[in-house]
Amino acid sequence: MTAIAVTLAGSDSGGGAGIQADLKTFSALGVYGASVVTALTAQNTRGVQAIHEVPAEFVTRQIESVFSDLTIGAVKIGMLSRPEVILAVADGLARHATGIPVVLDPVMIATSGDRLIADEAVAVLRERLLPQVDLVTPNLPEAAVLLGDDSEEDGAVLAQRLVALGARAVLVKGGHGTGPESVDFLATAEGLERRLAAPRVETRNTHGTGCTLSAAIAALLARGLPLPEAVAAAKDYLTAAILAADELTIGNGHGPVHHFHAWWGERG
Repeated sequence: MTAIAVTLAGSDSGGGAGIQADLKTFSALGVYGASVVTALTAQNTRGVQAIHEVPAEFVTRQIESVFSDLTIGAVKIGMLSRPEVILAVADGLARHATGIPVVLDPVMIATSGDRLIADEAVAVLRERLLPQVDLVTPNLPEAAVLLGDDSEEDGAVLAQRLVALGARAVLVKGGHGTGPESVDFLATAEGLERRLAAPRVETRNTHGTGCTLSAAIAALLARGLPLPEAVAAAKDYLTAAILAADELTIGNGHGPVHHFHAWWGERG
C-alpha cells in the first residue's frame, strides 16, 4: 500500500518552508503527500512580507476532503496562527485521526525572525492541541513560549517539562544552541529519553529546517517506523540536506536546505 502523509500548514511562496518544504520532504522519503493549507504567506528568503489567513471553516473543509478519501498514514501540523484555526484542526483530528501518528511543529517564528502566531493562539495550542498529538517538535525558543516563560534551561529539561505538561512525546531541537554540535533531545511520557547529536553546519541556508525535520518524522512514521527510529532517521536526513544546502543558489537571504540532495547530486 502507498504510504500517505498529510501536512496541515502554511504556504511559503518562496518554496523553502511550510507546505512546500513538507511536500518536498515527503516525496524525497518515498511518501505521497497531501495538504491542508492553514495560511498563505508572501515570503521569500529575506523574510515574511504578508500573511493572509485562511478561514477556519475552509480549513475544516480541506480536512474533510482529504480524510474522507485518502488513507492517511501520518499527519504533520505546522503553522496555525489563530485560535479558531487551531480549534478547527483539533476538532478535525478528533474526528479523523484516531490511531494515526500526529507530529506537531509549533511554528511561531520564521528563520528571518518574523512572528507567525498570534499571542492569544499560544494558550489554545498548548491546552487544546498539545495533548492530542503524538510528538511535538519545538526549538529552544518555542519550547520556552509553550511553557509560558523565558526559560534558559537546556533542551533535555525543556523536553521533560513539556511531557509533564501533557505532551506524549517531545523533541526539543538544538539548532538555536551553540557549540560544535546541534543536539536534539527526545523525551516521552513512557520515560524514554534520547540525545541526538549532529555536527553544526556553517551555512546561512537554513530556511525551513524545522518544517523539514517534522515532515521527515511524519513521513517515516507513515512508512511504519517506530517513533525513536523515525526521529533518528529524520535527523540524519535533515543533516544531509543542510550539508548539501550550499549546492543551491536560491535567493539573497536564508536559502532553503537541499531536500533532494540524494537525487540531484551536483546539479543543484
